[in-house]
Formats: sequence, C-alpha cells, structure tokens
Amino acid sequence: MAQEQESPLKDKNYNLITVLQQSLENVWVVDKYIQDAENQGDEELARWLRAIKENNQKAGEQGKQLLQKRLQGEQ
Repeated sequence: MAQEQESPLKDKNYNLITVLQQSLENVWVVDKYIQDAENQGDEELARWLRAIKENNQKAGEQGKQLLQKRLQGEQ
C-alpha cells in the first residue's frame, strides 16, 4: 500500500484553500463543457453538467465563508 504524502504546509487552512480553489476552477471548466454539450444538442448531458456546476458553486461559496470566518478569527 502506498504511503500517503503529508501536506506540504503545516497550515490548518491549507486543505480548505486548495479545495476551494479546485471547486471554483471546476465551475469555470464545467461551464465550457456545458457549452460544448449545448452546441452538440445534448441537453441531457448539459443538464447533468449544470448540476455539477451548481454543486461546485455551492461548495465554493461555503468554502469562502468558512475561510473568511477562520481568517477573521485569527486576527
């Protein structure tokens, strides 16, 4: 079994920031896939991708709120 690599930073918010960035980036990437599906007339795929985009947007907003709360608490 492969040994799990430790986080490169010993900062409690590192993972939160990383996942937040990935969620927000996924919104942008999936938006392009939605456009591709719509251009090809595949509404079923476009609907599914819109749901994925919405989930990533929600995760991004929740992550931003959590990070803001944590950073304000450190001041």
